Amino acid sequence: MKKNNDNLENLFERLHCEWDIHQPDENHYDRFLAKQSQRKRDNIWMPLAIAASLALLIGFFICNKPDVKADEWLFASKETRETDSIFSAMIRMELSKVKEKKSPLNEKIIADALVQMKILDADYEKIKQELIKNGENQQIIHAMIRNLQTRISFLENVLQHLENTEDLKQATDEKTI
Repeated sequence: MKKNNDNLENLFERLHCEWDIHQPDENHYDRFLAKQSQRKRDNIWMPLAIAASLALLIGFFICNKPDVKADEWLFASKETRETDSIFSAMIRMELSKVKEKKSPLNEKIIADALVQMKILDADYEKIKQELIKNGENQQIIHAMIRNLQTRISFLENVLQHLENTEDLKQATDEKTI
């Protein structure tokens, strides 16, 4: 232990000549305060720059979010993915046709149809969860296809009903004129 203390004292004696023991200039403290106040003014922009960067990043990720649809079918076979893709495209097309027909006359019909579509969509999500859980088997695949076909035929029936309603309205208007 004594040897360690000797080494420590020798170290301080050797380094004593290298230490900076000079006194700072008279105006050193004033210059230091001036630099600190300048630095505070410059630092006002730092939080704004960080906030702007975060806003840009969040905006970028919101606008460029990946297509979840592609990832949710990774577990399925190619045929199942293709079937879902084809039927989903047909459903979107029929749904857009239904929404295009919206008018004050048939607003209630379309609202009811959209509620029914949400129920069918929820059933389809359950089927997909079963597919993930149990894997592909014939019974689940048939249930999936049956749900997709039901949604398409339902939308076609709604479209037919909307057209009949429009035709009836036109015929009524023509007779009253």
